[in-house]
Formats: sequence, structure tokens, C-alpha cells
Amino acid sequence: MQPNAFGTMADGTHVDAWTLGERDALQVVVLGYGARVHAIDVATHSGPRRVTLGCHDLAGYVADTAHLGAVVGRVANRIGGGRFVLDGHTVRLSVNNGPNTLHGGEIGFDRAVWQAEADGHGVLFRHVSPDGDQGFPGRLTATVRYEVDGDALTLDYTATSDAPTVVGLSNHAYFNLDGSADILGHGVQIAAERFTEVDESLIPTGDLPPVAGTPLDFRTPHLVGARIGADHPQLRRARGYDHNFVLADAPRDVPAFAARVEAGGVSMEVHTTEPGVQFYSGNFLPDAGLPLRAALCLETQHFPDAPNHAAFPSIILRPGETRTSRTVYRLTAS
Repeated sequence: MQPNAFGTMADGTHVDAWTLGERDALQVVVLGYGARVHAIDVATHSGPRRVTLGCHDLAGYVADTAHLGAVVGRVANRIGGGRFVLDGHTVRLSVNNGPNTLHGGEIGFDRAVWQAEADGHGVLFRHVSPDGDQGFPGRLTATVRYEVDGDALTLDYTATSDAPTVVGLSNHAYFNLDGSADILGHGVQIAAERFTEVDESLIPTGDLPPVAGTPLDFRTPHLVGARIGADHPQLRRARGYDHNFVLADAPRDVPAFAARVEAGGVSMEVHTTEPGVQFYSGNFLPDAGLPLRAALCLETQHFPDAPNHAAFPSIILRPGETRTSRTVYRLTAS
């Protein structure tokens, strides 16, 4: 497997693109910049259909503020107040979302050019984050491996550190399965009976209320647009859906069903070993110069603000440990 040149950074670093899979099933293009998914094409009766948002060139991704298709870290999602306590010491982070840290801070992993190596039917990306990067302690080595097998895209993550730290990686691909102007007509199902309630700045309160009786109940499929305008405090705060759903019987050693999306004859199932999935309906895309709700995200992850909530699954990583995670996106056309 040989890469194609995609562009050159301002410092002269070259960025390559790798094409995985087959045009008659599922084809995925991944980039070294941000270890990101550049494009996913699903084979349909009328030919390949692009089902993700992306930029035309490297300059677009460098200017992008929506994290299009990127691996986000060192910790995905929000950390309240840009700080947490680890082993009795307060860690202060780069803040880039009001008073909070979002997706790793001002210069997150989506801004790095990851080292790439072809690996069988996939590509392995590696990034070394130095001690103190965006305030996070420890020299962290992260990898993500992309592989396409038939109609399945598998993402395997690892992370190690030479000092106690926190880590929670995720991918921020934006999906629009039918090419419509928005995703309000997409049907969504999420295997979760609870969600992480958020305050006005979208930081978890610590409560995990049931989805039952709320517009966040996706245990059976619902169209995104059916209840997104409901007069519910959680939807008002997030301008729609931007919530972590607590997955049933997770985490697991093998990926379990997390979510399903359907639109325009294309369906996508998400399976993961992670304990949560962030369903984001693209409410803030206009802030990045993109149309409102042009796409949705299903970001498999640990819970937002986990370092500040002892009851949440821990994201602490210590020397000698290896954090692993697997997420599978299976895309098919009827």
C-alpha cells in the first residue's frame, strides 16, 4: 500500500493520504494530519456515496475548527475549568472552550502530523505528546490503526505514558448518510438507558439520569429532527444534542453495539469497547463556517470531565500500563 501526497505544512512537513478498502464496498481515505478520516465512500446502486464531511485540501484542515474527522486528544470532549487533581496535585490545562478544555486544548492531537506506517490492510499512525503538552503531565505515546475489511472500518487505539497522566482518545468524524442539507431526517438508535447530564457550559453535573421520558431516549430509533426542538433544559443548553450516552454493559473487552444511524438507504452501525458515545447533532457547526446540523457525530469515548468525577470510569494512565480501545463502524447500502 502506497500513500499519495496530500499537502505540505508551513514548516515543510509533508502530509500523505492513504486509501483503504474497495470502491465496490467501503473505501476510506485517512490523512497523517490529525490522523484523521478524510473521506468515507459507501458503494450504492448508483455508485459510491460520500458520507462524511471533509476539506478539499490541507489548508482547509489547518484552518478547520470543527475537528473534521480527526483523532482528538489527549482527552476528548470537555474538562471543566481546564483543570483536575491527579495524585494530590492540581493540573492546569490549556483552555479553548470558554473556561474549559475541549478535545485536548488549544493545540490538540488534531493539529499534529502523525507518523504513518502501512500495516497489512491498514495504516498505523503514531504521535508522541511531550510532558507538559497543553498542561498534561507525562510523555504520552498514542497510536491509532485504521483498517477496512469489507463494509467495516475498525479503529484501534493504544496509549502509554512515562508518568501518571490522563488519556481518552476518540475520532471526530462527521456523518451525513444521504447528502441532505442537514441530518434532521436521519434515524438514530443508541444503546443507552442513561446519559451524563450537563450544566450551562456543557460540563457534566455528575448525575446520570435515565433517558426514559426525555427527548434523549434513543433506545428505539427516532429521527433526529423529531424532538430536537423540544422544550427540555438539556436540549436548550446544547442547542440540540451534544451529550454523552452511557452505553449498556460497557466497557467490554470486545466491541458491543453502541448506535445505529440510517438515511437514504445507507445504514451505519457503531460498536465499541468504550463506556460512552457522544451524540452531537452539529449544533455549533456555523461557528466553524459550516451549515447548521450538516452532519452528526457518534464519538466513542470515556465520559466528559472524567478526571473531575470519581464515580465515572477512570481515564488515569500510569507508567507500565497500556490503554487500548477499539471502535468499529459498519456501513452498508440497501
